[in-house]
Formats: sequence, C-alpha cells, structure tokens
Amino acid sequence: MKKIIYFITLVFLPTCLLAQTEEEAAIKKCIQNYIDGTSYNKPESIEKAFYPEANLFLSHKDKELWIVPISEYTSWFKNDKQGQFNGRIGRVISIDLFNNIALAKAEILIPDKKMEFIDLFLLKKIQGEWKIISKSAGSMTSNKSGQQILFIVSNAHYYGKSTIATGNSFAEIVNAYNTFKIAGYNVEFVSPEGGSIPLAYINTSDTLQKQYLFDPDFMYAIKNTKKPEEIDSKNYKAVYYVGGGAAMYNVPENKQIQTIALKVYEENKGVISSVCHGTAGIVNLKTNDGKYLVAGKKISGYPDSFEKQDGAYFKHFPFLIQKTIEARGGTFKFSKGDVSHVETDGRIVTGQNFQSSSDVALKIIEILNGAKTNNQL
Repeated sequence: MKKIIYFITLVFLPTCLLAQTEEEAAIKKCIQNYIDGTSYNKPESIEKAFYPEANLFLSHKDKELWIVPISEYTSWFKNDKQGQFNGRIGRVISIDLFNNIALAKAEILIPDKKMEFIDLFLLKKIQGEWKIISKSAGSMTSNKSGQQILFIVSNAHYYGKSTIATGNSFAEIVNAYNTFKIAGYNVEFVSPEGGSIPLAYINTSDTLQKQYLFDPDFMYAIKNTKKPEEIDSKNYKAVYYVGGGAAMYNVPENKQIQTIALKVYEENKGVISSVCHGTAGIVNLKTNDGKYLVAGKKISGYPDSFEKQDGAYFKHFPFLIQKTIEARGGTFKFSKGDVSHVETDGRIVTGQNFQSSSDVALKIIEILNGAKTNNQL
C-alpha cells in the first residue's frame, strides 16, 4: 500500500494593527532597559523599566517565595562598576499584549555559571509609559552559551507573481533549530520585510515538527522575524539560509541580507550555510575581492533536474540554482534520492534537501567548536 503524507502550507495573515506593533516595540524597549541595566550594572536603567512600587517574586535557598521590592533589587547593581558587562546575557522571548496590560517572557543566561533564568513579567501602561509592575523568575542549569545563529527566511507567499502558494520549509527550520538548541546556541530569524512568514510542508505526523508547531515561544519568533536593519551582524556565528519555494524570492537579491551574511563570514570568521532551495540565497554573494562566494567551492542544494519542470510553479522561477552556481564557478554536488547530502568547503556548509538540515547544523557546530575538517580555511 502506497503511503501518502500530506503537507500543509501555513500562512500567517497580517491581523495585528500598526498600533499594536508600536505598543509591542515599546514593551520590548521597557524590558530591554531591565536587561541592559542588569547586564551592565546600570541601576538607573532598571528603575526606568519598573513601576516604583513593583515587587519581584523570586526564589531563595531559605524560603520558597522571596518577595523583593524593586528598590532593594536595584541596589544589588550599585556596588559593581557601572557600565561594565557582568556576564548576564538577556533577550526577550515573547510578548502577549491586551489593551493596556501585557505579559512578557525573557531569557537571562549566565554562561560562566552554566545558569539559565526565565523571567516572567506583568506590565501595565501607566501615564503613557509601559512599566513592569511585577516579575517572577525561575532558574536551571544550562549549556547555553549565548552565541547566536541567524536563520534567513523569506516573506514570499507565492511563486513570483503567480497565485501558487509557497512558503519556508518547516522541516528545514525545526530540524536545524532543534540541533542548535541542543548544542546550546540561540537562534534568531531575519526576513526581508520582518514580521510573520509563510510556512510550508508541515507534517504533523513528524514528532519534532509537531512539538515546535505547538511551542508558543518558537512560533512567536516565527511570527516576529526581524527586519535586516534590526540585525547587528557582530552578534552571529553563522547564517543559515532556509529552503522551501519562498527562498527563491526576495532573499537572493536583498542587499541588506547579503551584507549581513558576508560580514558574518568575513569579519566574524563565521559560517555561511544553506539547505535545499535556500542555496538560492548565496548565489549572488560576493566577497571583498569581488569574486562570487561560490567560485571554486563545492556547493549543494536542490538540483535543477529534481524540479518538476513541467509544473506550473516552475515557470515562475527567477533562475535555476544549480545552473547559476556552475555559471559562477562553483561545483554543484548532490546525491540521488531523498537522502542527506552535505558539502563543506571551508566555512561554507550546504545541504541538498530537508533531510540534510540537521546534518548541516551539526557541521556548523563542528566548525564553530574548532574541530578540524578536511577543507576548513
């Protein structure tokens, strides 16, 4: 009996009004004041984030619930050198907004102590300003380093100007994301337009895909991808171009994303990677010497011969990945069938298909950990 797996294309529709987006930005700014204040010993930033009568509900070795007034909490950061980084790395994970109240979650890492804290905030807009009115926190040991990988995704919902739906490959996102997470890396997302992205090829019979589909923090990140102008390339160890039909559009020609990727590669000595149709994103990259990144390199991706060239979608392709790679001096390599195939050439790691996505991530981790590979630069 032939086994058929059905895939679903999930598209987030722009239901949030501009006003809500602006409010979420204001909430993030409020929490960022707290993060900066506690990471760089700046009491005034902490005070700016909290309502003066706010309390923190914490844990203590001698008591199950430790209630700390914000005035006392702020004083803990007055003794160390002001403005000096103290080892705390923080980021906002999610925001849930309703009218003039909000819930938010942040992750605080102290890698030197192998500690991870999750902070939960209750916020309220008071006299036109968002303030944290209470905070609770929990902690656990963690291997998270605070080092970040940047996933590059597309906002394209259709193949070119057609009405044929497409999206970013969900499997290629979650397989790599989970691999990086297990290894202690954080992942952020960037797209040409920012905000929500279309997802394709979701298989809810796959345990890992189902896990992440119902993970609210992960889906918040997918719904709130960053714009290129929000990205500081210095913060990333690698970029990972996600595949799916959407990868053929908007990303390959985006100059800001090209600049980010090349800065990670050339200035940070990081890794450029792609999988499947995500390899379309690297065909236009040129290094500082003016040469194409792929020139003289072994590259993989979804082969032209595997495309349904009589399919309606195919006529809307702006270019062919394999043909373009080869025209620009690269050697395109792939395997027959639905098996993992990864090519590593220096600090360039590329995979053939969604089956390769975890292996691409593992190879990136190997390179970042300083392991020797045959062709590493």
